[in-house]
Amino acid sequence: MSGAEYLLFILMLSIFLGFELINKVPATLHTPLMSGANAISGITVVGAVALAGTGNENAAMWLGVGAVTLASINVVGGYMVTDRMLSFFKKKED
Repeated sequence: MSGAEYLLFILMLSIFLGFELINKVPATLHTPLMSGANAISGITVVGAVALAGTGNENAAMWLGVGAVTLASINVVGGYMVTDRMLSFFKKKED
């Protein structure tokens, strides 16, 4: 099995496993898991900034910029959704 076939196999396996795991999460655990996923996306942002800042190749720089952009959108959107979900549980003031 070549390197590309091995990576493709890992990608397909991770997609299947991720789909199965997400479907089994109860609604009460959704918000805490989203907060954890946002923290992981924050780590992705740090890694992407490190990749974009190496300046070795144009492709690496542009992939790093794209990764920073997408991970930042994920982090901000995730925290907005989490904040909105938590606001449902706050007591309303009269």
